[in-house]
Formats: sequence, C-alpha cells, structure tokens
Amino acid sequence: MTYAGNMTISSRNNCFRAEILVSAALLITTGVAAVRVLSHYPSLVARAGGRPPGPFQALAAHFLGPFPWAPLISMMGSILFALISLILILYYFEKTPAPEMLFVSFFVFSLAFEAGRIMLPLIAAWNLPGVFGVMAQRVLLFGRYAGIFSLFVAGLCASGLEMQRQVNIILIIILAGLVIALGVPLDSLAWDTSLCLVTGYGLMFLLVEAGVALIGALSFFVSAHTRGSRKYAGAGAGAFLAFLGWGTFLRSDTWPALALGLILLALGTWLVCGQLHRVYLWL
Repeated sequence: MTYAGNMTISSRNNCFRAEILVSAALLITTGVAAVRVLSHYPSLVARAGGRPPGPFQALAAHFLGPFPWAPLISMMGSILFALISLILILYYFEKTPAPEMLFVSFFVFSLAFEAGRIMLPLIAAWNLPGVFGVMAQRVLLFGRYAGIFSLFVAGLCASGLEMQRQVNIILIIILAGLVIALGVPLDSLAWDTSLCLVTGYGLMFLLVEAGVALIGALSFFVSAHTRGSRKYAGAGAGAFLAFLGWGTFLRSDTWPALALGLILLALGTWLVCGQLHRVYLWL
C-alpha cells in the first residue's frame, strides 16, 4: 500500500524503526559519556561567555542565574523524549496512512542530535582539539534546522500540498539543514550556558525559526478550513506549541525554562500526533 506518492507504509515504518534504533544508541552512548564528564559541567557553565537567546529564557534569566546541570538535563531529556515519542508514533501509526507523520517523526528524531552538546565536556575532560567542538556544533545545528523544516513540511502536507516525490522533499530538507549548518560562523573558544558554541547571525536565525513556526502552524489551520475538519486546527495549535517548547527546552539554563519548555514540547507533540491520528483513524 502506498500513500502520498511513492513511499509505502512499510518503508515509512522502517524509517520509524531506524530512528528508534539511532535514538536508543545515542541515549546509551551519550549517557555513558556524560557520567564520565559530570565534574566538568559547573566549570564550563561558569566560563560561558553568555546565555542562550529566547523570550522565555530571557525572562527566566532575569531572575535566576544559570543552573550548572541544565545543559545535561536538556541534552539527555531531548534524546529520551525523541526515543519515547518515536516508539509511540510507530505503535499508533504503524497501520495508519498519515503522510504528515513521516515529517513529524523527523522533527522528533532531530532532538536526538542534541547529543552533540556532550562534546564540550569531552573536550575539557580529554583535552581534545577545538575542531571537534565545531564539528559537533554543526551536526547539532543541522539536526535543529532539519527538524523545524520537517515540521514545517508536515504542515504544508496537511494543507494539501502534493507530496508525489517524498524522497525529493526529504533531500531538500537535508540540503537546507546542511546549508545552514555549514554556513553559520562559529567561535570554537566561546559558548553559552547551554553549552552551545556562539554562532553568528543569531538574531537572523531566530527570526527564521519564528517565521517557519508561524507558517507551519498556519498551514494546519488552512487544512482545517479547506478540508472541513477541526482536528487540523488542533494539530496546528500543537505544532505552534511544539515549536515554542522546542526553542525553550533546547536553550534553557534555568529550572523554570526547562520545565516550561518540556511541557510545551510534550503537549504540542501530543496534540499534533493525536489530532492527526483522529483524522486518519476513520478513513
């Protein structure tokens, strides 16, 4: 059986399984590495040259100083969230021909790329060259932008955009993520309190993220109008909350911002998946 052009449900499910295996491997290896470099987190956070951007993070930072273990919690929480969410997506959508879910799964899987944030503590512990930190940061950036572009495409798919060649769409997402990840200037000697290297054009990319989030969420609302189903509106609200939670949780260095980001991310992802499941359940 095929859906949305040339990809079978079986092929899509194999993608889900591959994402689960990679996420599980990253969770284990990153967890083992983190245990060995725990003592380096307080000093790295103390030596940070700034704090992460973002409205919720800025509000929390106005009242609280950076929490030394926030980068570790955010990193491991992101990978664990990706693993659990992908398992649930496979369980609930294994026989459901929802084309949007392939791209939703890519968004969720992109959170596993946060494993790249283990590199700065490893560099500090093992005295590795700074180039490893730059490489890890570029992988991290690729994952982040490929992820938000994937959720953006899921919204376009729901709004009726023909996806006759999904492989080509996936390649475009990968190419867009690579262009950004490889083109952003990085400072290998400066990082913020989330243990991400300082990047150039930070404000510009925050605006790009906000624009992608808004258009992606609005695409689901367009689907609610054109297809006459309020469930797409729920998915749109979920997509917007997921974007907000994504940006907040990944860039948090305080407890309140971490908690708020995780809640928004989990609630948004649940709404997107739950509403799309209800849409296709009765087809």
